[in-house]
This record gives sequence, structure tokens and C-alpha cells, in this order.
Amino acid sequence: MPALYLSHGAPPLADDPLWPAELAAWSAALPRPRAVLVVSAHWEEAPLALGATETVPLVYDFWGFPEHYYRVRYGAPGAPDLAASVRALLHAPGMPVQDAPDRGLDHGAYVPLVEMYPDADIPVLQASMPTLDPGRLMEIGRRLAPLRDEGVLIVGSGFFTHNLAALRHTGPGVPAWSAEFDAWGREALDAGDVDALLDFEAKAPAGRLAHPRTEHFAPLFVTLGAADAAGDLGRRSDTVDGFWMGLSKRSVQFG
Repeated sequence: MPALYLSHGAPPLADDPLWPAELAAWSAALPRPRAVLVVSAHWEEAPLALGATETVPLVYDFWGFPEHYYRVRYGAPGAPDLAASVRALLHAPGMPVQDAPDRGLDHGAYVPLVEMYPDADIPVLQASMPTLDPGRLMEIGRRLAPLRDEGVLIVGSGFFTHNLAALRHTGPGVPAWSAEFDAWGREALDAGDVDALLDFEAKAPAGRLAHPRTEHFAPLFVTLGAADAAGDLGRRSDTVDGFWMGLSKRSVQFG
């Protein structure tokens, strides 16, 4: 299976006239996964935690939205076998894994999955980010890479630019900091410049404006690690690009 990084957006992105169809077309072009492993910007917990593996609830981790967003359902099967494989792959001194059996899928996981696999018939497991350190997240991705050979789709879910506070002070259109960071990120990915990506806060133009807190870019490094371990950094396609409410929704596939 390939490894993906996607920009999941807020729940209203599901009402966008373009984005749901882009995700549906993307998933239709992929081999059918045996299971999906999601690392979302919206679950930070250390040590690394694995979510529900039996009944998988949803976490409506947003506030002040219209009621219909809280009525979305996605009853995907749990993935206990995948959880066991993740534990085995990550088992190492200094990398403990804990269980969070009541923790369901947050909107970074289920919002895109509703569009990609609407039948909810593929087992899903969500794992937390135990750190925002890019190098450590890449190492986690490298350790998880063998899952790809077992038919597991590894998905890092974030947003390629993410500064909601700054958007409140800009006019319509795409702010310069978002466009500049998106262009830089595309070029770094084109060049396979992992060192620059790892140091994006210092190397990218407007890096700290595009990501004043880095949790939405961080899942990319899990994906990069899973791609790097398989020699797939040069086999990349940008499956979604463009902007939504001024934020880059660039999403990429490796392999």
C-alpha cells in the first residue's frame, strides 16, 4: 500500500463542492486496504497510544458548529490484529505503547474516511502522536513501514498550512504566508529534501506563521518515515492541492 498525508480540514470541508470528490477519486485509485492506520493532528498523547479496537466511536472534538456535524456516524470495524502488529513493530526501549480502548476516531480521522471509504467496511485504528519532534515521528513511521506490505494504508492527517488566528486578520483570498509555505513545501518534496522538511520552522518562508503550533504538519513526518523506509520518497504524487479558506490543502501519496 502507499503511504498518505492528507489535509483533512474542519468538519465543514465535507460541504466543500470540490474536496469530497477529490478524496473519493483518490481512494478509488488506490488498492483496497486490509486496514487503515491513522495518525491525526488532533490526538497528542505520550507514550504513544492506540485507540479503540472493538467498537470504534467518534470523537466530536470541535465546538460551536451546526448540529448536523455532530450527527455524522462512521461505524468502521476495529482492528485488534493491526494494533498487535503496531505494538510489535514499535516495541523498543524508550518507545512504550499504551492502550486507550475508549478513544475513538477524531475528526482528523473520520472526516476524510467518510469521503474515501463511505461504506465504513474497512477496519480502522488511530494512533496518537507521542511527540511533535519531526525526527522522532519519522522514526515511528519507519518502524511502521512493514505494515504497508501487509495491506495497511498508513495515513498522516493534518493540514499543510494551519494558522486560524492569522486568518482572522487577513482579507479574502490566500494570504502570502500560506502561499509561500505551500510553494516551499512542494519544492522540498519535489527535491526529496528531507533535511529541509525536518527543519521547516527555520528553513521555510513564513514557517512559524504557517504553523505557529506544528501539530498539523507533524503527521507528514510519520508518512515520510513510512515512505523513506521503503525507498518511496521519489515516488510521490500530489493528489490534492489548492487552498480552502486561505489554507493549503496539499495532500500527497508516496508509492
